[in-house]
Amino acid sequence: MGNLGIEDAIRGLCLALPDVEAFVSHGMPTFRRRKGKVFANLALNHHGDGRIALWLNTPPAMQSEYVDELPRHFFVPQYAGPGGWLGVRLDTGLAWKRVCELVRIAYEHTTKLAGAPLATPVVPRPARRPTLAEVDPMFAPVAQRAVKALRELCLAWPDTSEGLQFGKPVWRAGKKVFAQCYAYRDVPVQAAFWVGVDRQGLMTMNPRFSIPPYLGSCGWIAVDMAGGFDRDELCALALESYRHYASKRMLAALLDRSS
Repeated sequence: MGNLGIEDAIRGLCLALPDVEAFVSHGMPTFRRRKGKVFANLALNHHGDGRIALWLNTPPAMQSEYVDELPRHFFVPQYAGPGGWLGVRLDTGLAWKRVCELVRIAYEHTTKLAGAPLATPVVPRPARRPTLAEVDPMFAPVAQRAVKALRELCLAWPDTSEGLQFGKPVWRAGKKVFAQCYAYRDVPVQAAFWVGVDRQGLMTMNPRFSIPPYLGSCGWIAVDMAGGFDRDELCALALESYRHYASKRMLAALLDRSS
């Protein structure tokens, strides 16, 4: 079987069915019959839900049956669930043979091809049960150290809280995000803060800093934390961003704490 990872195994399984194409939709590997409807999405910790799973367009009756009887392995997926889709966990030890059967059922249900039922594809299973650290770089040790450092700094100031935004940790001053941490397959772990548009150009002369997509036009800067970080520098960036978004009451409380 070699050292097949979960993404390669699922890709091989779906593409073993007739005339299937793969593409990425909303950040998820997605599979459909060519120019037809989607029958499977591979959801890797989707929006921070903690699951490594397939979302399958199975017959609607299967959803309630499987979720009720085996909630450890099956769930109602976000967005697609109301349409009858079934969530199939790949990180809880479900037999690979069962996964292959469910993918075939989803393909047949979605494509509604005439003729005899298809045989379940026989394809190599993953070499081992996948873990979040293997599929989501935010669970790698370097990212977890970055999150821990940011948590200790950002939650020390008045009226701050931690939450998730698109599955990545953010810290809020009241209701406004002032710091965030993220990593993707092609982006090493970054921390991002508001610094003001006028400072971005000077800061990006240092290769550790970059202007992040979407947030950059609002005056945010990202700092690469993959190679380590200076806690004092991090504190200064986070505190400046906090002050920018904090209310007068919060700033007064901050002043009282420091006096």
